[in-house]
Amino acid sequence: MAGLVMPAECAGCGLPRSVLCARCGARLTGREARRVRPDPEPPGLPPVHAAAPYAEGVRSVLLAHKERGALALAKPLGAALAGVVLGAGHTAAGWGGRGPSGPLLLVPVPSARRSVAGRGHDAGRRLALAAARELRGAGVPARVAPVLRLRRAVADQAGLDARQRRANVSGAMGVAAGVSRLWRTGGPVVLVDDLMTTGASLAEAARAVRLSGGPVAGAAVIAAASRSFENNRNWRGT
Repeated sequence: MAGLVMPAECAGCGLPRSVLCARCGARLTGREARRVRPDPEPPGLPPVHAAAPYAEGVRSVLLAHKERGALALAKPLGAALAGVVLGAGHTAAGWGGRGPSGPLLLVPVPSARRSVAGRGHDAGRRLALAAARELRGAGVPARVAPVLRLRRAVADQAGLDARQRRANVSGAMGVAAGVSRLWRTGGPVVLVDDLMTTGASLAEAARAVRLSGGPVAGAAVIAAASRSFENNRNWRGT
């Protein structure tokens, strides 16, 4: 049990006596936030930025936190997510130029209740909270707004192609009651998640928030499929 909270070795490469070694940490935080685009790009997907490709040690670290309950990784992963939010706000149109003047609202993409129960923790919400703390420490007003809900059962996305993933989550998300006041008093909405593969879940989350009147400025993820980084080269200047 102690090993779940404080791993005895690096979750990325297995280096002993290290929650996350410097080399694996640099894979998460040592690069600028990059705009990523899945192919095909689902309708309604907001601008998405990521810290790193979903490969090598990054994949191992995310799985250790999400699936194996290595909770000590929430802090470095939250720092990586906060770095994406900061970088995207500087390199894109900027979060501050959109929506009301309240704090930045980090809205985590929800997981199915059975998945959260099986893992024993809500990984997405935990990372959002860690990122918000990092942002506030950097002088950026931010708060977590866990307002998205799954309105119906969805299948596990693993093993589904892009078309099947869109169909699986289409119309599945809604927002909690009473969010209109939050949208009026808060700042721009940034959807956050640990990973983007096809973008289907982020597009559905954006649809639900927009339908309720929320000002979606973009999305930030820690990692994205490698091809999403490669696809971005074809969009430069467009």
